[in-house]
Amino acid sequence: MTESSPASGQQRRAFWLKHLHQWHWISSAICLIGMLMFAITGFTLNHAGQIEARPAVVTRHDTAPREVLDALKRAVPADPGSSSNRSSSNPKGPVPAALADWLSKSMDINAAGREAEWSADELYVGLPRPGGDAWLSVALDTGEVQYEVTSRGWISFFNDLHKGRNTGAAWSWFIDVFAIACLIFSVTGLFLLKLHATGRVATWPLVGAGLVVPLLLAILFIH
Repeated sequence: MTESSPASGQQRRAFWLKHLHQWHWISSAICLIGMLMFAITGFTLNHAGQIEARPAVVTRHDTAPREVLDALKRAVPADPGSSSNRSSSNPKGPVPAALADWLSKSMDINAAGREAEWSADELYVGLPRPGGDAWLSVALDTGEVQYEVTSRGWISFFNDLHKGRNTGAAWSWFIDVFAIACLIFSVTGLFLLKLHATGRVATWPLVGAGLVVPLLLAILFIH
């Protein structure tokens, strides 16, 4: 059996260094802005009790036109419950297209595709959003529309992006892609550490500390 020459060993090392560096910088470029955002919001979430939020509440009223109200009455489920006792037993379904279209044009409210909850005399739509909340109700007898939106500020908005709270499918996909990119960034970084560790004696003690310190904190102080 012939042993591999030092030259072939250097070639393999150069091959892996080239490809690991390539994957490392590409994944780091993809992760950069997201990593900064998640790091900052990790700090703000950790100190949420010390960061005061002042919710701003805006309430609006309008009246749906007769044709929209007629469309709602035709769409009422067979056996709605009582609005005074709204519960999970109340019939639910998508917001009728006629109402969603009127809300978009007249009140600049996007309710298309949202779930509506029906009671005996009203339709209720929850409109949760990052950094706040919103809801609207439509009285089925008079067509009165009540809309309330609460905003808790930009810090709360980015905190909810961090948690993926009420952010929709597109942001959920972004978090998945970001997580994969971070995984590639971390794994390629680990292999690069291995290739460069010979001349850097502190490499593995620091890697070990990165594992042991949070593990000890979790065991000793989290109950």
